[in-house]
Amino acid sequence: MFISNAYAQTAGAAEPGLMGNLTTFAPLVLMFVVMYFLMIRPQQKRQKELKSMMEALAKGDEVITVGGMLGRVTRVTDTYVTVEVAAGTEVVVQKNAVTALLPKGTLKAL
Repeated sequence: MFISNAYAQTAGAAEPGLMGNLTTFAPLVLMFVVMYFLMIRPQQKRQKELKSMMEALAKGDEVITVGGMLGRVTRVTDTYVTVEVAAGTEVVVQKNAVTALLPKGTLKAL
């Protein structure tokens, strides 16, 4: 009665050629490239630096742990590091808990 019939419309003509498809995906590709250079690449570089620092840990190095403890490395094994945080006080932590290597002589009172 008051409602008219709805008929499907025919599809519009697609853009011809490669340029139509390329311009459709260009923003997506551009976004991925920007994300790679702003987020993924710096994170991979940081992980590589941390891995090389953990492999280079040696007795006598002064380090900072994830919890913020500063200390001197007294023993290094494959997965654990023993850190002296005060005279006669040693703490065993995982290697990946060491976040930074301090310059020699930073911890004078230890």
